[in-house]
Amino acid sequence: MSSLFKKLRRRKKRKQSHEAARGSSQYNEIEVEDVYSHRGLSQKKKALIRSGVTIAAVVAIVAGVFLFIQRRSYGDYKVVTRSEQEDTVSTKYMDMNGKVFRYSTTGASLVDTSQDTLWSSTYEMETPVADICNDTAVVYDQGGTSMVVFDKDGESGTISASYNIVKARVAGQGVVAAILDGGEDTWVNFYAKDGSLIAENQTRVDDPGYPLDIAVSEDGLIIMVAYQFVDGGTTTSYVAFYNFGTAGQNQIDNIVSGYEYEGVVVPQTAYLKDDVSVAFKDNGFVIYEGRQIPKESANVEVEEEIVSTFYDESHIGLVFRDDGKDKMYTMKVYNTSGKELFQKSFNIPYTEIKMSGGQVVMYNASQICVISMQGVEKFNGTVDEGSINDFFKIGWNKYVLVLDNGVDVIKFK
Repeated sequence: MSSLFKKLRRRKKRKQSHEAARGSSQYNEIEVEDVYSHRGLSQKKKALIRSGVTIAAVVAIVAGVFLFIQRRSYGDYKVVTRSEQEDTVSTKYMDMNGKVFRYSTTGASLVDTSQDTLWSSTYEMETPVADICNDTAVVYDQGGTSMVVFDKDGESGTISASYNIVKARVAGQGVVAAILDGGEDTWVNFYAKDGSLIAENQTRVDDPGYPLDIAVSEDGLIIMVAYQFVDGGTTTSYVAFYNFGTAGQNQIDNIVSGYEYEGVVVPQTAYLKDDVSVAFKDNGFVIYEGRQIPKESANVEVEEEIVSTFYDESHIGLVFRDDGKDKMYTMKVYNTSGKELFQKSFNIPYTEIKMSGGQVVMYNASQICVISMQGVEKFNGTVDEGSINDFFKIGWNKYVLVLDNGVDVIKFK
């Protein structure tokens, strides 16, 4: 009997020993899984950290390269392509979304940066003037009655006005707003590119005044007109916004907003982008915002006499005469909120100054100058190849130089 009890005790011990071993094994398996799980998490964290460091390094490099490019100045240039078979005396040149739009009294054409002709079209005008919005252009006969609309593929429509054309502006899809001189009266008319009349508005000197300038929004929805009239011996300017969409249908003459400026002249208006426009006054400028009903958002006034203005979709520039002995002019550049970004004095007797490709470019017959939006002078030098008729940017570090003996595409170096 005692031997039987001994056997039972040994079996019980073996069972307890097996259970203990099995428990220990399970514990070890859980512990091993935890270790590998922690290792996996650690590896993921390391991978994320490495990715973050790599992204931060790339961003820093890109930012550094961008800053270097923005602040880099050049001392010379090289001619990339040259076209000497050009009638640059009677032909005008404009940037058309990175390509060169050429027009003259006998026709228009579009060429790429290699100066290969993409299309050409003929017409007859005595005094052609062009306006461009993105890939769309209008050439109108100033003092005549004909207008031709073009897009990136060539001629897209013709317009015949009832009276002599003073100014015309085109929207992105080809509609055209024009000021017409009817003798005693003037007209502000709106045309589709096929020549059909969308709207017309007769104006008089006393109501609402003589139209000095006109602008049209990129989407062709709003026409902006600056009028001038005399009230009690005081010159007053009136800036009106005509909306030809649903917002203006129930308004008198489609005018959705208008602003009077007593004692000042508004000789120039422009749409910077669809919902932002500017009216240049003789003592500053006014910014308007609103896609349907434009309203004043900033009014900048200056004491100096303004001698030139320039702008693009994000910037507005004014040039004043400098009273200093060393510099002839000072420019001030603002953003579309009216905040001054920088001012810079310079000593270039320019004949033209404008925004081109996000830079300020200016030139005279023998000298060109480029200034960045950080106020850095990118290039300032003379041109020996010929007398300069025009100069503008068409790509990264690529510029068109229109000379009296041909057209060059140049790069700074």
